Amino acid sequence: MRSTRLLAFVCCAFAACGPNRTYPDRATYQPAATTALSCVPNLDGTIEASELQTAFDLPVTYLVNPVGTTRAVSIPGSTTTAGKQLWDLSTDYADDQAAKLTATHLTGKWYASSFPTAQFASPLDLGGTTDGVYTNDGTKLLLLGYASATENPPSGKTLVVYTAPVAIFEFPLTVGKQWVSVGEVRNATLRGLPFAGRDTYQVKVDAAGELDLPDLTFTQALRVRTTATIEPSVGNVITRRQVGWVFECFGEVARATAKDNETADDFTTAAELRRLGF
Repeated sequence: MRSTRLLAFVCCAFAACGPNRTYPDRATYQPAATTALSCVPNLDGTIEASELQTAFDLPVTYLVNPVGTTRAVSIPGSTTTAGKQLWDLSTDYADDQAAKLTATHLTGKWYASSFPTAQFASPLDLGGTTDGVYTNDGTKLLLLGYASATENPPSGKTLVVYTAPVAIFEFPLTVGKQWVSVGEVRNATLRGLPFAGRDTYQVKVDAAGELDLPDLTFTQALRVRTTATIEPSVGNVITRRQVGWVFECFGEVARATAKDNETADDFTTAAELRRLGF
């Protein structure tokens, strides 16, 4: 009798005194599919139009000096012991501010009907008060004009449409490429006032090398120099020099803009220094 009870206890201990259970085989975990990147840098020293496709509604953060301050810059950069061109823009400034820029479709924009061939808009200024309007036709990145982000801002409405687009980039971008593009402006509105004039852009891709930023390093960036000469029908001519660094798939990752009417190509003080960061 005792052995029978003992056997019943053992069965109860191992079977939890419950009905016989059959456990199903579990399916093997299936991870989510990995989406292939639409653009992967190949570091060939050339940037094609396909390597600068617009990413819509994706905020991009730039570190920038506060308005009214300046930054020391070395446009020539230096040469590493291995003989490679290097631009060191990695200084982490305590007073840098973060600005977010986003490329968007023109749907719903108050100025959309004035740019029927436009593909996207993106802020020209880090404050987002003025939008540049662009199209990429596969051979050039074209600036069609610009407009105030809102139709009637406190500073006055702006709507400037070039009679012929200005080529910001001509593809492929590679060292030695240069061009001049002129945008005529007629019957425009600038800050609420009638405006006409001519903007001349002289652009040159003149070097390639490593670019060091506070949060990122780009091993094969192209240096692009742009000199814009702004000639209004009324008022003084303004010359604006900027140097941008462009990387495959990312676009412009850094930019140094000189004070207006700076005469030196290799200026040492930037009125604005923007760098891709966090």
